[in-house]
Amino acid sequence: RSSAASDVYKRQEYMGIYQRKEMKALGKRMLLLFDVDGTLTPSRGSLTPEMRKFLESIIAKGTPMAFVGGSDIKKQKEQLGEDFLMKADYSFTENGVVAFQKGKMIGASSIKDYLGEEKLKKFINFCLHYVAYLDIPIKRGTFIEYRTAMLNVSPIGRNCDQTEREDFFKYDNEHHIRAKFIEVLKQEFPDYGLHFAIGGQISFDVAPNGWDKTYCLKYLKDYEEIHFFGDKTEPGGNDYEIFIDKRIIPHHVDNPDDTVKQLKALLSI
Repeated sequence: RSSAASDVYKRQEYMGIYQRKEMKALGKRMLLLFDVDGTLTPSRGSLTPEMRKFLESIIAKGTPMAFVGGSDIKKQKEQLGEDFLMKADYSFTENGVVAFQKGKMIGASSIKDYLGEEKLKKFINFCLHYVAYLDIPIKRGTFIEYRTAMLNVSPIGRNCDQTEREDFFKYDNEHHIRAKFIEVLKQEFPDYGLHFAIGGQISFDVAPNGWDKTYCLKYLKDYEEIHFFGDKTEPGGNDYEIFIDKRIIPHHVDNPDDTVKQLKALLSI
């Protein structure tokens, strides 16, 4: 565990249940902010009926709620349900850079505008060339997915099925395919001002520096206590930057069941 992450865990203990009650007594507003993959749902899976019912019960008590994930809005709707997203106060896609309030878009930035077409094309071409000569057990299709604020790069290809996804994840944990890919890109494009973050099981995100999940916090300034729940909280994970941000109270979770367990403890349910 990194020193920054260790400091976060100490801060998490300090901002415990008694301080939460004190803030509530002072009338300060609290918001629950959740990563999606691995925190509320299985990776690229959907919200279970049990999890949805549990979260809806929290919303019904008047607790503000928001979601921030790496996928685009189409995938977030598939995972959480469009009607459920409307019940939350905010939803943030593409690591927080595309923002929605009660289903209405309130902000977005474009990686195309940031890099320009020539740099973007050069970067994509390099990635495709690298994947073409990458020796891994299997490859499928859609190795690069262009989103509004980022690129999502998958060595195996996003068209793999669930079994292939899980097999690649195990292989990557042993051989560090994604981490090695990222190191090559950092060396090849040192002046592009890009940030790389591993998320989910098969891919990593590429976005301009600062366009990580902390980006969403500028929309949440009215809340004085923001509890963030995420699973990819170690350096290189796409929850890391927001996890160590002093504007939030961090909660590392191992899976959706752990999220429920920690929420029950936090809210005294």
